[in-house]
Amino acid sequence: MTSVLPESTRPVGPPPPFDAELAAALVVIGEQMPSSLTAEMIQPMREGSLLADLSDDDLARGGAFTVARRMVPGPAGDPDVELLILTPAGAATPLPAIYHTHGGGMIVGNNRTGVEVLQDWAAEVPSVIVSVEYRLAPEHPHPAPVEDCYAGLVWTAANAAELGIDPGRIVIAGASAGGGLAAGVALIARDRGGPALLGQMLLCPMIDDRNDTPSAVQMAGLGVWDRTANNTGWTALLGAECGGPGVSPYAAPARETDLSNLPPAFVDVGSAETFRDEDVAYASGIWRSGGQAELHVWPGGFHGFDMMVPQAAVSQDARAARIRWLTRLMGM
Repeated sequence: MTSVLPESTRPVGPPPPFDAELAAALVVIGEQMPSSLTAEMIQPMREGSLLADLSDDDLARGGAFTVARRMVPGPAGDPDVELLILTPAGAATPLPAIYHTHGGGMIVGNNRTGVEVLQDWAAEVPSVIVSVEYRLAPEHPHPAPVEDCYAGLVWTAANAAELGIDPGRIVIAGASAGGGLAAGVALIARDRGGPALLGQMLLCPMIDDRNDTPSAVQMAGLGVWDRTANNTGWTALLGAECGGPGVSPYAAPARETDLSNLPPAFVDVGSAETFRDEDVAYASGIWRSGGQAELHVWPGGFHGFDMMVPQAAVSQDARAARIRWLTRLMGM
């Protein structure tokens, strides 16, 4: 009879295959975006064209959205934060809101990064989009990024009427590092009695600084944002504390042992990416704590596949699932 080894001692097999459509695109993507990002590459990435900003005209989408920016109070003693506010033109208010924490590994990006995906959601589920500009690591390590995001959420909820937002229907959403920040903000809001969130949309969230799951090992050197890149991002955020015993769950939500009393979560991730196992474990932790989570593991998906290859069949399925969840959650 074969004995069952503890999870931590089981051998890790080869990486799961990429979806065929995604694999073909990944060849081109790899020429522009190396999977193994190092600290020396942070500044060139910030100065490069891969994360080019969308203009106000782009964001307006021919008059479909009004575009506004507001400077609001940041954390106590820290600078104000900028909120980018996109409102569907002509829609009856109050509307639900999607509060957005952008991706970028904690080290790149701004409040326009990835917001076009949320605009696609808002075209289906009319919502005000509020996207927060947070300070980036390594210049501004933890807790600056998550506290900036929380401060922006507090202001948004307090000023919901002015913004045409229904304060009872605010969903926080983020991808990658933004997904980790969204999860961290949800934990802070729970623990501090802050704004009540209707839900949390966690897309391939970056939530575990220990960087030692089977999927992290399997995908080293492969796909987008591999184990080396992950170490770069987490080290920028946490410095010498990265991987150690005292890391705050607000920085790395996978460290939280009590996931009770959180808003319903939507968690999705690719099967062929670094974050797969930490994200599956997070959804399981929510269930174990008596909470509600919807989990999707998209077969053959690499990190950020749906943004980079939106025409692929699996990308279309992933995007449709998110809109269905938002529609059910918001009662629309």
